[in-house]
Amino acid sequence: MATTHSFADTLSYFKNRRLLSIFFFGVASGYPWVMTGSAMSGWLKDEGLSRSSIGLFGLIFVTYSINFLWSPLVDRLKIPFLTMKMGQRRSWILCTQLIIVLATLQLSQLNAANQLSSIALFGLIIALFGATQDIAIDAYRIDILANDDSNYMAAGAAMATAGWWTGFAGLGSIPFLLVDSPNWQWPEVYTVLAIIMAILIITVFVVQEPKNDREQVLNAIQNRYLSIMPTQGHRPLAILLILPIIFIAIIYANVGYPAWPETFISNQYRFIFITFSVVCLLFLFSQQLSRLNQSVRSKEILSSAARVRFSHKLTAWLLATLVSPIQEFFDRNGTKLAISILLFIFLFKLGEAYLGRMSIVFYREVGFSNSDIAYYSKMINWATTIVFSLIGSVFTIRYGILKGLFIGGIAMASSNLLFAVMAIVGPNKLLFAGTVFVDGFTSAWGSVAFVALLSVLCNKTFTASQYALMVSLGTFGRVMLGSYSGIIVDWLDGNWALFFVLTAFMVIPSLLFLYAIRKPLTLLIEKNDAEFENKVNAK
Repeated sequence: MATTHSFADTLSYFKNRRLLSIFFFGVASGYPWVMTGSAMSGWLKDEGLSRSSIGLFGLIFVTYSINFLWSPLVDRLKIPFLTMKMGQRRSWILCTQLIIVLATLQLSQLNAANQLSSIALFGLIIALFGATQDIAIDAYRIDILANDDSNYMAAGAAMATAGWWTGFAGLGSIPFLLVDSPNWQWPEVYTVLAIIMAILIITVFVVQEPKNDREQVLNAIQNRYLSIMPTQGHRPLAILLILPIIFIAIIYANVGYPAWPETFISNQYRFIFITFSVVCLLFLFSQQLSRLNQSVRSKEILSSAARVRFSHKLTAWLLATLVSPIQEFFDRNGTKLAISILLFIFLFKLGEAYLGRMSIVFYREVGFSNSDIAYYSKMINWATTIVFSLIGSVFTIRYGILKGLFIGGIAMASSNLLFAVMAIVGPNKLLFAGTVFVDGFTSAWGSVAFVALLSVLCNKTFTASQYALMVSLGTFGRVMLGSYSGIIVDWLDGNWALFFVLTAFMVIPSLLFLYAIRKPLTLLIEKNDAEFENKVNAK
């Protein structure tokens, strides 16, 4: 597939104008992480909070790991008036961006010394609607490229990654440059951040809404569920009840395991216990779905759905909205491969998460100023990521998504060792620049292949739901476990070098897992491209 493309053919994928809109939406997607991530960490550090407190403050990013809970609503619910005028994707993007602007303006009115709880609240609101914005933006990107081959997904992944880092690192350097000036305080900086976010809203008004038959397909699925309601007893309701149990287990883990029964299960095993329970419930869920699916296929749709009771209609709507995206993913890939894919996604960027959460604190403790962080960590990382996102996508298009993932994963693990060297050497600006350059290059390379794989794995009817499910699993590992990074550094008595060595080894399990499932993944990607070629030949 990939080796048949010449270098000129590979570059031709980037001539598509749709990639420009993907880039600017990527900027808007990465920007909320500045407000609740690096900028807030810098603000709290300047206010004297401890490493552990800053790390735990990052738990507001839990919203990014559980956004799959409400992602089906982004596929199904229409926003009054706006959806009719702008379409499903753009209306959701606009609403989330407006709320982010308002919440950021509220942060600019707060004082971290005595209003820390309010800062956490509005930070949570920004993260919540930032996560929802990501659902809509990712779905827009996949929808707009859904009728093309996987190489367009790789090009789109590069533009989305470059855009995300432009928002996070490029625009993210602004607050650190401003706050180093004696005329600026952190609350005033957040006013500037709100204005920049308001400017980014312009994109949603100039792009086109993707066209698809999602609504007709979902209505047909709903009618099929309606057709079996009178004959299937409580089975559909039982399936719906399994979902909340899974969701509650995930949320319970994300909020810190309150009232955990330590007498029966030690705290050190609670994460393993919750994860094992969720996997078992997913397996039970998939089995029940398979049986229900067989019933759906064996029954005819009722001649008059209007005669069915309201409770049946509601259950059918919930099944079509919440269950069918997961059912389709498991049916298409099979239970074993589906769970294997989800486990790989969970593991892939775990080491990067531990590094990223404490990077600002590390830079400050080593001896770098806010301006150093702005110029080196933000600006160099930004430029490097943009360049190597494009280079990584060219490699991925020519040689395949899986090879891109292997090389990116190995490079990410190796780059973490440079941070260990920096911890030993101290505040050497040349080493700082080189480390940030290598880290940006490896992160961009891996991210492009990773995003391209997830995009290809989505069904275009359920792009918001399925992509959010897969991304949230990766974010769950990064956010939930990464939030304990400060605690680990404290446990190591501030030994940053050893900490970064540990993060390098965290990448290895995911690469072993990827190698184990490489063959079925290759078949899935080749099947996607074969369907595209058939469409082209038919035309």
